[in-house]
Amino acid sequence: MGAQLLDPTTQAYAELQAAYVHYNNALFDGKLPHCLITMQREKRTYGYFSSRRFGNKHDKTMTDEIAMNPSYFGVVPLLEILQTLVHEMAHAWQFHFGEPGRRGYHNKEWADKMEAIGLMPSDTGKPGGKKTGEKMADYAIDGGPFMQATEALLGTDFRISWFDRHPPAGTEVAAIFGEADSGDDGEGGSMIEPMAPGNRSNREKYRCPNCGAQAWGKPGLKLLCGGDECNGEPFELATN
Repeated sequence: MGAQLLDPTTQAYAELQAAYVHYNNALFDGKLPHCLITMQREKRTYGYFSSRRFGNKHDKTMTDEIAMNPSYFGVVPLLEILQTLVHEMAHAWQFHFGEPGRRGYHNKEWADKMEAIGLMPSDTGKPGGKKTGEKMADYAIDGGPFMQATEALLGTDFRISWFDRHPPAGTEVAAIFGEADSGDDGEGGSMIEPMAPGNRSNREKYRCPNCGAQAWGKPGLKLLCGGDECNGEPFELATN
């Protein structure tokens, strides 16, 4: 799909949808239902899954959301973008066919499914990390189903064309572009301009690790949950 033939909105979301369909067929036997893929600049996370987040006012149906963070599209390898998508698809699989853990917790069932489709869960994103927990990353298993499916996808003309030119402050900008896409702006400069620290939002999202209650407030805020069964559990900084 050439950039000159499609408007940016259609192209950007069609690419993500094409990847979703490909991995659904290759890794989930085509059993995952359709969802609404969105782009959200959620802080410190590459993406997230939210079950039944959207409703259709006309036919009263509901659909899940898989959100992808375009802030990182220009500064991480394409493989990591695709890993994020499949990571969230594993959450969708568990919601529809398994037993999800408490809100924000990646349990053993999810970890086993991830490993079965070729992504090793790890809280460090590296070998040897914990496979379950609140904050989880993953890495691709060499020769596993995910890498095989990805090689097949990249064997076509698939690409992620559009990226946020202003990644989060402190992001290490790497040379992610291919030979034909150097990242230059046509005048010898880079298209990517990381945000200055002063542009950060002054609000953070916090979550109770016990009941999943959420709150927003200034950075560094100390909150205790007032839930009946939480006994003043300290809120944690939410990552997804």
